[in-house]
Amino acid sequence: MTDVLGVLVIARNGDRTEYYQDPRTYESSYTESTALGAAESHQLGSFLRSTYMSSSSPSYIADMKTDLVDTHEVHVHAKAGGEGTVIFDSAIALLQGLFPPNPANKIVLANETTVIAPLGGYQYVPIETVEPGNDKSLEPWTDCPAFEQHIADVYSSSEFKETARAAGPFFGSVRDYVFGRPTTLENAWNIYDYVSTELSHNKTYAHRLPPTLVEQARGFADFHENAVFSDKDVGGIGNLAGRTILHTVLSSLQRIAFNGDPLQFLLIETSYQPFISLFHMFEMVKESPELAGIPNYASALAFELRRGPAPEDRDFVRIKFKNGTNGAFETYHAFGHKSDIAATEFIYRIENYAITSQKQWAAACSSGLDDDWLHIGSQDAISSTVFAILAAVFLLGMFVLSKFVKSARAKAQNTRIRLADDEVSQSHPPQSQYPNYGTLSNVGPGIAPF
Repeated sequence: MTDVLGVLVIARNGDRTEYYQDPRTYESSYTESTALGAAESHQLGSFLRSTYMSSSSPSYIADMKTDLVDTHEVHVHAKAGGEGTVIFDSAIALLQGLFPPNPANKIVLANETTVIAPLGGYQYVPIETVEPGNDKSLEPWTDCPAFEQHIADVYSSSEFKETARAAGPFFGSVRDYVFGRPTTLENAWNIYDYVSTELSHNKTYAHRLPPTLVEQARGFADFHENAVFSDKDVGGIGNLAGRTILHTVLSSLQRIAFNGDPLQFLLIETSYQPFISLFHMFEMVKESPELAGIPNYASALAFELRRGPAPEDRDFVRIKFKNGTNGAFETYHAFGHKSDIAATEFIYRIENYAITSQKQWAAACSSGLDDDWLHIGSQDAISSTVFAILAAVFLLGMFVLSKFVKSARAKAQNTRIRLADDEVSQSHPPQSQYPNYGTLSNVGPGIAPF
């Protein structure tokens, strides 16, 4: 089956500076892109171009415009929360490789002057940023009480405690190389991120770091993130990162399958968390346990929609994954299949677990909480209600006071006017009894009296 109708690609950002995440809430620090990260993402874009936009490729999308981008056929979403600045930069770099500058990107003006876009025909592809304040699809785990409870449950599990005891010698060895950072399994992500970042960018550090420490740090970070961003239940809160992005995956495949919709290529540039959840939700880790961990920088997960052979003409989904910049796509199968899965079955088996709206996300983040969480929530609700009542009373009081002051001022002004009228009536006859002739002394030059 070589007839590829379209593809959805989920890509991880490229290399960046150190990135801290709170072990209990996953609130994060600021980070910046690096030239290495831009090069990694650009390389991924070039790879995707050779895969889907080259007529010699078995995954070539035949009906897609490949030289000059058609923004009706290509859509791009980029996560704005967390590593948002890095992710946006990575999306830009990837698109530069996917649609490189082309001198054909030009315009002929009315005076017959030809103008080529800057940088030899640079192609500007619109990017839709996904802000977590408005859309939780790409960062649903922050500000989510149920997910924080899930993290706490992971830390209190027997498996986590046993792994923490086994990791004791490693954390004792690495302590001198992380400079005051907590050396605990709960902080495994931040330990690995610091060590690997310094190893890549700090020559002195790289020369002094003992062998195997970064590999051990990666192993414990993989264990930590896999435990946090997965769940034994497909619809569990641990799979939240996969459940929110799943709606975009399924709706895009349906759009690509519909002949009346021009969409053929959707890129979602995001962070590593959804990869872990989706690998578990599609049961891919059962056949390939190496997927149970953090994907490398510039990794890509592709969902190809393929048209089956005649006379059936059914659509199938093929899942491919490329871990980082090395190697090519490898094909993986969902739900225990040994080949491509029918699109109808793929959607049927997973669609009920997708979170499709902010309302559903809020419901998921408040369900299954224990009494302590509910007590905290009720206290917050009571405090908010009391504050609202006090604010309303204050505003009402200010309104009544302003009315009273205004009325008092109006009465005082009326009193002064009456007193002035009385004085005028006693000292002068009414003005209306005398013609208003005026005098030459109060008439301006050149103006006749009237």
